Amino acid sequence: MKANKKSKKMPQKASSNAKETRRQPLELTAKKLRWMWLLPVVALIAVAAVLLTYESNYLFRVQEMNLFLYTPLFFKQQLVVSGGILTYLGTYFTQFFYHQWMGVALLCLWWLLLMFVVKRTFNIPTKWALVVLIPVALLLITDVDLGYWLYYLKLRGHFFVATMGTTAAVALAWAYRLLPKKFFLRSIFIVVAVAIGYPLLGFYGLLAALLMGILAWRLDDYSLLRRVIDSGVAIVAIALIPYIYYLTVYYQTHIVNIYYTALPLFRIDQDYMVYYIPFYLLVAVLVLMAALYKRQRQTDVKKKALWCFAQLCLAAALIYGVYYSWYKDENFHTELSMYRDADNHQWENILTTYRDHDSNPSRLMWMMKNLALARLDRQGDEMYHYRNSDAAPEAPFGAHMAQCGGKLLYYNYGLLNYCYRWCLEDGVEYGWRVDYYKFMLKSSLMNGEYVVAKKYIDILSKTKYYREWAQQYEPMVKNPELVKKDKEFSTIMHLMPPVNELTSDQALVEIFLINHFANHDSDDPAFQEQAMIFALQTKDIGTFWSRFFRYAKNRQDAGKHMPKHIQEAAYLYGHLENKVDISKMPFDKDVIDSYNNFMTAAQQYKNLSEQEMKPFMYDRFGGTFYFEYFFTRDQHSY
Repeated sequence: MKANKKSKKMPQKASSNAKETRRQPLELTAKKLRWMWLLPVVALIAVAAVLLTYESNYLFRVQEMNLFLYTPLFFKQQLVVSGGILTYLGTYFTQFFYHQWMGVALLCLWWLLLMFVVKRTFNIPTKWALVVLIPVALLLITDVDLGYWLYYLKLRGHFFVATMGTTAAVALAWAYRLLPKKFFLRSIFIVVAVAIGYPLLGFYGLLAALLMGILAWRLDDYSLLRRVIDSGVAIVAIALIPYIYYLTVYYQTHIVNIYYTALPLFRIDQDYMVYYIPFYLLVAVLVLMAALYKRQRQTDVKKKALWCFAQLCLAAALIYGVYYSWYKDENFHTELSMYRDADNHQWENILTTYRDHDSNPSRLMWMMKNLALARLDRQGDEMYHYRNSDAAPEAPFGAHMAQCGGKLLYYNYGLLNYCYRWCLEDGVEYGWRVDYYKFMLKSSLMNGEYVVAKKYIDILSKTKYYREWAQQYEPMVKNPELVKKDKEFSTIMHLMPPVNELTSDQALVEIFLINHFANHDSDDPAFQEQAMIFALQTKDIGTFWSRFFRYAKNRQDAGKHMPKHIQEAAYLYGHLENKVDISKMPFDKDVIDSYNNFMTAAQQYKNLSEQEMKPFMYDRFGGTFYFEYFFTRDQHSY
């Protein structure tokens, strides 16, 4: 009987083994899925490559608009508001974007640490390894969606602050989860974490308490009473501790902002809420992870097709979200490239960049192109060989040239008081930057304010990457004659106005420069050159002639040929008004031929509207002052 029972059971066991054998290839175990953790690392490498390839000038500008000083006073200054340690460390790490690869490497290492902490805190299973990329993608967006906010954002070290703060908040939640439940250690830890974390981390200390309060409901070893206690403690700590600090320590912070310190304020004339969306999503994602926490999770994949589809959807959503949010305005990036070249006196590079630009250029680009031509002594011959446009900054607020590049223009055109004034005002309003101190140092030297210049040398000497740059000017403080011998300074000093004054420019840099040079005179040939060029840009016939005759005489006495665009304007104005006898002026033959051909073509197209005629005329006469005078009008500066 026993033998018969065994013989009946054996076929059933064999059948069960065969069923498991057929099922095994359809399942992926946690051991087989270990390679999934390589995907977030590969994604970080891809992000680093994209940043270095497409955002090199942006990253360099980020560190120029940053300041970290190796002094105890600078450290103390950061701690006057809550979250100060984040801004201190944020500015410290941001300075390494001077070498873009180094700054990107540090940022990616922080993101790698964040992914590890997120995995361990919320017990993310191997099969959902891509989930740890969600916070990183949102933090990446907060850095690459800024655009012109780069000049107006007051939070120091923004590029690293959110990443470090999020990492610290999640790490505190991890520590809370690992604590034993006895003696109410977890409840006490919530209070201590906020009491210490708020002054150091600001908002992110409160975020840590929020995550702890949610995790309390997911811990297996907790009773309902303990869960209620811990979540209640978290709510009270979040509500009261910032207010207590406000009353006793951080009274300089506006009471409305005490819960948001260490977060950027996207506010100028109003709040631009769309820029807060990545932060809202970041908090929502972390809260969801805490709410879904489990100590034991199913790690094997049984429905492989469904799992693969979910992974692809998640990856696609992350890629699309980052790409969609990435600030891609071509003018903004071209301005950054041209600004960097101007700072390094790479004038030919500026012209090449402008020529290769596909979109309609901005006024700042036009002005920097003109500056490059002026330094190469080709402005009068080539200024209108480049497309003239007035594309506005792609920003939801009024981004002004004064903040985006006005200091560079004022400095290079010799209006040092205006350069210094804007550096000072923006430094007070938006925080001190390396870029401002560089201009203030050089402006002080050329204005003969050597004690002030020494102060800025001392400040920049406390930085890592601008110490040697600043100290090269120290001999000039002791020997002012060296200022006049410096090639850069001597060029600019020729353009300085005869009267040392400071008036209002109404934040309209281009218009102010045009009016300044067109309505001032000087015996200096370099100043006269710019006065003539800017008078040409006014398209005002009286202003042009008021500068022309003295300029023409000086060119003739110096044996220099009259620039092409100046000839074109004189020939055109002479025919338009017939008030100035131009019959004896030595115009180039091609200038005369071009004018005659232009007028003939205009008669041929006279039945067309101006807008219909413009493209046909541009193809033939786009590089002449004739086209500029008749077809380029109503340009808006900012």
